[in-house]
Amino acid sequence: MNFTLYGTPTGSLMDWLASGIRRVMERHGFAYTENGADEVVRVVFNLMDPEKPRPYRRKAQATFVIGLVQGAEVPENVLSTAYPLLVRGLCNLLIYVVDTGEGPRTFFVTLEQGYYPIPYEQGNDEAYFEHLFRRLEPLATSQLVVNNIFHTDLEEELWEGNEITRQIYEAGRRLDAMDLLPAPFPIRDFLSDADYRHLQRLYAFGGLSYGNLSARQDERRFWMSASGVNKADLRVPGEHILLVKGYDPEQNAMLLSVPPHVTPRRVSVDAIEHWLIYTEHPQVGAILHVRAWMEGIPSTEINYPCGTLQLGQAVAELVRKSPDPARAVIGLKNHGLTITGPNLEDIFERIEGKILRQVPMS
Repeated sequence: MNFTLYGTPTGSLMDWLASGIRRVMERHGFAYTENGADEVVRVVFNLMDPEKPRPYRRKAQATFVIGLVQGAEVPENVLSTAYPLLVRGLCNLLIYVVDTGEGPRTFFVTLEQGYYPIPYEQGNDEAYFEHLFRRLEPLATSQLVVNNIFHTDLEEELWEGNEITRQIYEAGRRLDAMDLLPAPFPIRDFLSDADYRHLQRLYAFGGLSYGNLSARQDERRFWMSASGVNKADLRVPGEHILLVKGYDPEQNAMLLSVPPHVTPRRVSVDAIEHWLIYTEHPQVGAILHVRAWMEGIPSTEINYPCGTLQLGQAVAELVRKSPDPARAVIGLKNHGLTITGPNLEDIFERIEGKILRQVPMS
């Protein structure tokens, strides 16, 4: 697997960081590729100027971009300072570093609007870079499942939805009333039209929104909220809510049934996770995912990015190990909760009064 460094270090700290990252990546078997090579690069470290962040424009969906930015001082609010840089740099992950005079203060900032610090022990540079690698490698090598294949074969009697889609609509309104729908990040405010079109070409990107819900239609299909939509207003099949009928591993894409008269939106990036759970556990009738937490729950060990096969498999494994897979509550490290139930009403009854809005970061 290959990697490259893109951009120019903005100072001695960034030069030190880039050199150390190259050493540790090569030590673990990654092959360095020069900038401008024709081959598709799997992992890109983009050294960005915080005043004028320059995005790396991917040639392929599989490229994982990690932004490297040096800040002038440790910000009071890491997310409000660093998250717009992650978006402007079209990054999957941002490493934000500050020179304190006693070593770097380092923060990993994720697309899921979370962040966590990376420790540094004075004089032990290689241990620091090994720690960086251990946190980066599983994220950078994970497999996104964000493509959709639409088939206009939705039964006519489902074009306007049914009782299950109405339950999802009511559940979305209930999440909104519980203040469990973080506002979508205003991505268009931070990207140029050209950069937004680039993301659209790669991912048919619809915006950054958080939380999703689904409910089983029959033995092999389930309805799920769309990507980048207001979860408090899930009304129109094909636009706000979609019927997932399968996963094609050869094309690495979710398969969807849509009405012939609708220009469909993409299903939530977590569809692969829900598909794995529904496929293995026929007794699961609904799944809810929220940016929140509950005490005393099992959690994934690695904060894989949303929409990756590895995150779906990690969550599905914990559901499998739970005492009752049909009523599991699983933590997604540094991200939120996935909750299964026989139906959405059962899920809401079980979480009422137990939800913590602050997700712990580690």
